[in-house]
Amino acid sequence: MQLYPAIDLSSGRVVRLTQGDFARATVYEEDPARAARGFSEKGATWLHVVDLDGAKTGQPGNLPALKAIIGAFPGKIQVGGGIRTLDTARRYLELGVERLVLGTGALTNPDFLGAMLRECSGRFFVGVDVRGGKIAISGWLETTEGSPFATMTRLASEGVAGFVYTDISKDGMLEGPNLPVYRELAATLNAPVIASGGIGSLDDILRLREAKVSGAIVGRALYTGAVDLAAALALCREDLPPC
Repeated sequence: MQLYPAIDLSSGRVVRLTQGDFARATVYEEDPARAARGFSEKGATWLHVVDLDGAKTGQPGNLPALKAIIGAFPGKIQVGGGIRTLDTARRYLELGVERLVLGTGALTNPDFLGAMLRECSGRFFVGVDVRGGKIAISGWLETTEGSPFATMTRLASEGVAGFVYTDISKDGMLEGPNLPVYRELAATLNAPVIASGGIGSLDDILRLREAKVSGAIVGRALYTGAVDLAAALALCREDLPPC
C-alpha cells in the first residue's frame, strides 16, 4: 500500500481543515517546501497536495507554493483542487506533477472528463469526497445527487484509472477511517482506491492495508505527531501475514 503525506495549501501556507470546514483551519507550516523536504527526509516517495483555494474558486490559487514543493521534493506528487480545464491540467503536468486528482470538473462536466480521458488517460484519478451519503464538490461547499458508489462504478467503466475517496465526516478528526466503505470499494470496484480521512494511528493504516485499498493519505496525524511517518512507511512496506 502506498502512503501519501498530505500538504493542503491555502494562501501559500500548509493548513488542515476539520471536516472540510474552512472556518476550522489550522496552520501547520508557513513554508510548504520545508514540509515537503521533511517528508522526503523521512522516506516519503509520494505527496498528496491540495490547492484548497483552487477547489473553491475553480482556478489555481497556490502555484508559487506548488512550484516550491516540486523543487523541494524528489519523489512523485499528485495534486488536486481547482483543476477544471484541460489547460490547467496540462500546466500542472508540465510543471512535473505525476498525477492529477480531479473533483468538481470531472463530476459535473462530461466534456472536460472526456477530454482528460483522451489526452491524459492514466495521469489522473477522480476525487470522490462524501458527506452524508452525497458527493461534495466546489471545495466541499456543495453536494451532488446520486450514489457515490454508482458514480465511481460508472466512471471506472468509462476509463477513469482510480479514485481518491474521502469521508468528510472523518477528515481531520483522527478517529479512524470508514473501514466498511473501503472494504466494499476494494472488493467490488474495478479500479484502485486511495483512502483519505480519519487516519489517526498506525493501527488505522494496518486496517486499511487489510482492507486492500491501494493507498492512504495521512494529514493531520503527521503534523500533530500522532503518526510517525517513518514507522508508517515501514508498515506499508511489510508483507501482511497470511489469512
